[in-house]
Amino acid sequence: MSLPKTLAEDVARNLVMVARLIDEDPEQAYAYSRIALRLASRVAAVREAAGFAAYATQKYSEALAEFRASRRMTGSVELWPVMADCERGLGRPERAMAMAGEPEVQKLDKAGQVEMRLVAAGARRDMGQIDAAIVTLQSSELASSAVHSWTPRLRYAYADALLEAGREDEAREWFGKAMEADKDGATDASDRLAELDGVEFVDALGDDDENSGDAADAEVRVTDAHDSDTHDTHEDAHDADVDDEDDEDDEDALDADRDEEGPAKA
Repeated sequence: MSLPKTLAEDVARNLVMVARLIDEDPEQAYAYSRIALRLASRVAAVREAAGFAAYATQKYSEALAEFRASRRMTGSVELWPVMADCERGLGRPERAMAMAGEPEVQKLDKAGQVEMRLVAAGARRDMGQIDAAIVTLQSSELASSAVHSWTPRLRYAYADALLEAGREDEAREWFGKAMEADKDGATDASDRLAELDGVEFVDALGDDDENSGDAADAEVRVTDAHDSDTHDTHEDAHDADVDDEDDEDDEDALDADRDEEGPAKA
């Protein structure tokens, strides 16, 4: 459907704002999508954008309606996985599973099929079928060493399902693989892996250390909870001086240390 030039420009400006804001401010993106929808509700791209804006704000019923409208207009199946995920959001995982078995899935490209697999595995987990979710994610795409845009999320979902099943060692391995593939930070695989390994990130900034400069402002100390005892027994000379306030032979070092930031928590 074609629009008059001025109207088309107004719609385009609103769609640009939707795309720009949908990750950082989904509510504002949703507001722009509603404007575009009022201006051109019979344009498939507008209905799709409105659907994604509603999806980002967890308005799943509204999102599903917009996706269905867009699909009717275009005949495309590319929105099938996100439509199924809307069913999950509405508390209907069994409908998402039914959609995973429909012929439309075979018409999806590889990325779409992987997305549908992720949705199906999520639906299995919604229904408490964790082992079935793990099996659902096991595929040639998961086993492949090739890295695609969907690889980090697929590996991450598999690791997360393994962890829920109590298979911690395997989960650690797959969180590591997800992190290796995730160059853009699409997942928090590195944080999950650190959590499994007992690594704690501690903010070591002190209230009294006003002269530490930018370097101190950026300082983050990492401590390993598994090695805390070893850390305590092998504390460096600086920390030993701070702790031993009764040692008169080290009085000068103690006075100097009082102006410095205290040791990070183990």
